[in-house]
Amino acid sequence: MSISRRDFLKIAGLSGLGIGFSATDLLWKRGRADAVEYMPSPKGLTAKRWAMVVDLRKFRTEEDYKRVIDACHRIHNVPDFGNPKDEVKWIWTETFEHAFPYQRNEYLPEGIQEKKALLFCNHCDNPPCVRVCPTKATFKRRDGIVAQDYHRCIGCRFCMAACPFGSRSFNWRDPRPFIKEMNPEFPTRTKGVVEKCNFCVERLAKGLKPACVVASNGGMIFGDLADPDSEVREILKTHYTLRRKAELGTRPSVFYIIGGEEDA
Repeated sequence: MSISRRDFLKIAGLSGLGIGFSATDLLWKRGRADAVEYMPSPKGLTAKRWAMVVDLRKFRTEEDYKRVIDACHRIHNVPDFGNPKDEVKWIWTETFEHAFPYQRNEYLPEGIQEKKALLFCNHCDNPPCVRVCPTKATFKRRDGIVAQDYHRCIGCRFCMAACPFGSRSFNWRDPRPFIKEMNPEFPTRTKGVVEKCNFCVERLAKGLKPACVVASNGGMIFGDLADPDSEVREILKTHYTLRRKAELGTRPSVFYIIGGEEDA
């Protein structure tokens, strides 16, 4: 389906004005029936709403963080341009102050203030990035995962502007020459395309947990938020957790256990 430049700018303008319906509804009346989704095998993992708990008490050294980041970036062919200007990241670390700007105060224990947080796409239940995408390149799956169709992305970067978490990266350059070790089982991207964490949908379809979860040695727990008997729900019942910028109403699906190392 093609649209004129005038129609695209008109739709973009409606999105920017915050009119109470999705501008993408003007383009596709059939919803996302033709959007790309990984078809699970009979052994695929399924859920009504996938969610992640990150137990920051388990991350004690730089190697603990690096192991998780490397596992994710390696299997998803994330390029390493070697400079922050062109950086593409699916998962990264940030200081507590920047990860939870409204939670910091001068009386927090020193161990918490100095703790780094692992950040990635929050797979929000109310994702603003989905609402502003004019081509439905980004869409919310039935299981709650906010997915990205690289072939539909036109590089407008509306989703990047709408995301309050900085969870998306734009390929300003051709990323393929900067992939250190190509994984042939996952698609590479092109210049002019936005990308981000996908909760390892390709692994879930095979019955495997996300790569970061496997590499975290118990520091990251993945499960069905809608299942009261899931491990994620059991942890949320017994631990106080934070969600990033929860006051914005995006309802993130990523929860953080914050505490000093002595509490782990």
